[in-house]
Amino acid sequence: MPLTEKEMYEFGPFSLDPTERVISRDGTPVPLTPKVFDTLVYLVCNRGRLLTKDELLKEIWPNTFVEEVNLAVNISALRKVFGEGPQDCRYIATIPGSGYRFVAEVRKASTKNGDERNSIAGDGSAVTSRAHSTLIEHGSAETVYDGSNGADLFFVAPSSPKKNRPWNATVPIGIVLLLTATLCTYLLLERWKRNNSQAGVPSIAVLPFTDLSVGKDQEYFSDGLAEELINYLAKVHGVHVVARSSSFQFRGKNEDLRVVGKKLGVTNILEGSVQREGDRVRIMAELIKADDGFQLWSETYDRQIGDIFSVQDEIARAVTGALQVKLDAKGLALSAHTRSTNSKAYEAYLRAGYFNSRGRGKAELENALAYVEQAIKLDAKYAPAWELRSYIMDTMADVGLVEPAVGFRRAREDAERAIELDSNRAAGYLALAWLQMNRDWNWEGAELSLNKAAELEPGSAAVLRFRSFLCHSLGHLGEAIEFHKQAIALDPLLAGSHSYMAFLYYAAGQYENAEDEVQKALELNPQKTYDHFTRGEILLARRRPLEALTEMEQEPAEIWRLTGEALAYHALGRIGDSNTALSQLITDHQANMAYQIAEVYAYRGEPDKAFEWLDRAYEQRDAGLRSLKIDPHMNSLRRDQRYSDLLKKMNLP
Repeated sequence: MPLTEKEMYEFGPFSLDPTERVISRDGTPVPLTPKVFDTLVYLVCNRGRLLTKDELLKEIWPNTFVEEVNLAVNISALRKVFGEGPQDCRYIATIPGSGYRFVAEVRKASTKNGDERNSIAGDGSAVTSRAHSTLIEHGSAETVYDGSNGADLFFVAPSSPKKNRPWNATVPIGIVLLLTATLCTYLLLERWKRNNSQAGVPSIAVLPFTDLSVGKDQEYFSDGLAEELINYLAKVHGVHVVARSSSFQFRGKNEDLRVVGKKLGVTNILEGSVQREGDRVRIMAELIKADDGFQLWSETYDRQIGDIFSVQDEIARAVTGALQVKLDAKGLALSAHTRSTNSKAYEAYLRAGYFNSRGRGKAELENALAYVEQAIKLDAKYAPAWELRSYIMDTMADVGLVEPAVGFRRAREDAERAIELDSNRAAGYLALAWLQMNRDWNWEGAELSLNKAAELEPGSAAVLRFRSFLCHSLGHLGEAIEFHKQAIALDPLLAGSHSYMAFLYYAAGQYENAEDEVQKALELNPQKTYDHFTRGEILLARRRPLEALTEMEQEPAEIWRLTGEALAYHALGRIGDSNTALSQLITDHQANMAYQIAEVYAYRGEPDKAFEWLDRAYEQRDAGLRSLKIDPHMNSLRRDQRYSDLLKKMNLP
């Protein structure tokens, strides 16, 4: 048999043999499903070239229509093998709105093999990966893709025209069983390795500090201290830090720390107390192992209120030291700039944040605005105050407390001013990205802002959530879901995160997953708005309109209840009732619900009315328009030229 050379590829610790369909890490085979392997081969063979999603879908699934989510699942599986997240880009870079690029350095290696054909053309150019999709095609079984879990793990034996061949029938079945058993063993081994490797990553939750002041009126101060420590630790590479919204769920509950650790998925907990008298403050902090309650570190600080920034630094240094994590120079520099503010400006900023976190009501927002403007007046160079005012102005414009165009413009100017004052804070870039996505529809600008925020604060759940928002807006549902899964891992007890995940799953047609997420959201906060509406939408999609109406009627927020009733009544054929609900929605909420009104008209098959309200949503810079590409209610409009025209106006591909 003649010997020919077959080309293999090496990148990092990995070795890829396209002909034998094997990928190894440091000599150990890594199990991949067939389509995931095909995706890898095509990426590697086209190293450095931007591969659009359409190109990849055509190459990996030739002559077959599949959703983009299948490609996203394959990319996610490869990233797990490589040990990287979507934001790492050591092997695969995501180009939002376009596709993917394999960016790792690739080395070619040749081996001798008997009468085998290279899978790369002689000039080094890539050939189609269809050649790699035939490992079982000519055998006695074919691989079937299970889109529900992203794994090609079960087989279907085709019927054969040849009869009475028991040996030939038994051998392939035996091979299939052997391969399946081997694959399962590898998968279990890899899962064990992943779990153990994750266990080695320091993880921490900062609980709200207890206010021990005599007047019990310093909660805003104790909350602010804990939140600053969360933000500080999130900047440290190699530490898993639970977000504020989840860790603050345990305020005043005095729950067993072992239970807290399990619920938050962390091995360490930082807790403490604050006692303030005038300009003096006593801060006690302790770091505890969640599994056994062992105290790793504790300290008490008696300081002037003006020394609060140095105390925050000392606590963060001590915690990272106890966790045996190196606090790099960049992390130290991040807090140095903010220490220049005076204590009165900082206190006004904390009060503003306290009221802003209380909700979107008129009183809360006006109090928040008054305090943040006081902070800016006291120290015009304090970047966090400008960041906070950006969010407050955006919210006030969104709910109609200020004229939208004016509010959104001021919010944008505040975010830009915050970045100008301190370019080393992720929060400023996030505030700008929020406006670029929701009001400006500047997707490239938003991506740049989020990339900078991720660089500055790699452990931020907010960065991951915003990345999910961007992918969702561009219509990349699979990526949006993957980013938000990572955000939930850092913020598992935030009910709103599960609500948003439910919407993503609903838009992707994954109704069981969507219902699970709605249930989690309601368990975390039974009084929260929007969840009964989402469950009603899921039931409508499942053609269960009567149950959907029951859910819609339980929705506590009028804006969502009226929207839901207009949808459900129409599905039930009760046109008069649908009109009544829609009329009330228009009368009471047209200033901030133009997109939802358009949804109802689109669902009811009234395109002219739908586009009339979409135009109003466009003029109002309604944030609901971000869902235009993935919203199932808009399906009836997608073939209309007006739909394409609106996408162009919003700079959407």
